[in-house]
Amino acid sequence: MSVKQLLDLSGKVALISGGSRGLGLQIGEALGEMGARLAITARKTDELEQARSQLAARGIEAAPLVADLGKPDSVRPLVDAVLAKYGRIDILVNNAGATWGAAAEDMPLEAWQKLINLNLTGTFLLTQEVGRRWMIPNKAGRVIVMASVAGLRGNAHMKTIGYNTTKGGLVNFTRALAAEWGPYGITVNAIAPGFFPSKMAEGVLATIGQAVIQGTPLRRLGGEEDLKGLAALLASDASRHITGQVIAVDGGASAV
Repeated sequence: MSVKQLLDLSGKVALISGGSRGLGLQIGEALGEMGARLAITARKTDELEQARSQLAARGIEAAPLVADLGKPDSVRPLVDAVLAKYGRIDILVNNAGATWGAAAEDMPLEAWQKLINLNLTGTFLLTQEVGRRWMIPNKAGRVIVMASVAGLRGNAHMKTIGYNTTKGGLVNFTRALAAEWGPYGITVNAIAPGFFPSKMAEGVLATIGQAVIQGTPLRRLGGEEDLKGLAALLASDASRHITGQVIAVDGGASAV
């Protein structure tokens, strides 16, 4: 097969959680450009519709589905809806997540539990449901987990212990699941972005943005195109012998 054929996603269906904006929408653009049909999910109907329109303008089909993955009862109906619409889920992008800024000694229990429920439990339950309903029976699938460089180490500049902890959990979730589901032909890999301008990061970047840039070998923040190539690779047959990996996209910041 040619490289173009290996990267082609025509006929594939991708479910992207947190797909209405930010990094999730960028990944949706990448997978759609390579031929995949999309199901994008988020909590807000208006943001989903805006994303659907943006993708449609690029010639990309996307079904917008409202779901709050911080609530376990939302998972099965979401997967039901995708399978009813498309009949398959070849690619799962676990992008939905939240953060909370607070010193460890001041972190409210309800905020801690919110991050655990969405970032970790929501990812687990959605992956479990897609796995047992489609990927395992069909012995094929690509799972992409959105971790973070915040899950690879501590950070003295930010007080986000809940976010760091859940993203660290996703790093080992990726490795453990890759080992377990490998015999089914399913690959599981994680992308660990550094700082990208987004609604979630805008407050932090307003305070420490210049320091972040100076501490990054490439002297820049992540841009709108910087996750797309890797996401397309990990979703495609070009990555069929890559699993259990956590790949930082951070301009080299985690290397120094």
